[in-house]
Amino acid sequence: MRDSVLPRNDPAQYEELADQWWDPSGGFAALHWLAASRAEHVPPAAPPGALLVDLACGGGLMGPHVARLGYRHVGVDLGFEGLRTARSHGVLPVRGSVLAVPLADGCADVVVAGEILEHVEDDVAVLAECARLLRPGGVLVIDTLAATRIGRFLTVTVAERLPGGPPPGIHDPALFVDRERLLAAADRLGLDLRLVGLRPSLRDAVAWRLGRRGGVRMKPIRSTAVIFAGYGRKR
Repeated sequence: MRDSVLPRNDPAQYEELADQWWDPSGGFAALHWLAASRAEHVPPAAPPGALLVDLACGGGLMGPHVARLGYRHVGVDLGFEGLRTARSHGVLPVRGSVLAVPLADGCADVVVAGEILEHVEDDVAVLAECARLLRPGGVLVIDTLAATRIGRFLTVTVAERLPGGPPPGIHDPALFVDRERLLAAADRLGLDLRLVGLRPSLRDAVAWRLGRRGGVRMKPIRSTAVIFAGYGRKR
């Protein structure tokens, strides 16, 4: 549990909450839902043993999904406690910044960058690292929070007060992502990227809250104004 008050978006919050990574009802519950959603957009490894790089992997919540799909799974993060947990779930941990990933150009068949773009000062620099790491034809899967008034209101003012929502203070709304800027940068970087809105299934959320479901499905929606994903390939 948190025992101190930290500034918004302080990475130390993840260290304080490290014991909750794999608690499906804990402070990172929604990250479990998003990990399952990401996995739906990752093709099975071809050939077997292809490499998936998981940027800001945290406690390795993508681990079971990636193993099922047949990839070697490298997770990159700054948090020591998260990486230690990720390793126990089958992830090969690499300590490093998503702004300067210590891996070779073109090494990855898939790059996943989930819930990280809204935590950095330069989201385009992270996207550039994704492009650098991917081989031609490689798959990119991202998800993040939109820089809109309704996005800031729902994901900070409202969601931080809801069960399953983000821990209070984990996001700084000033860092939320401009979608047009992101798409323009992707094109410059040789990434064909399409954006899709996401929201939790309300029926699942009620059942989860009542203890009748272990998780909540993320449903695709037309609006990208709150939570959105990006799916694409490197040209």
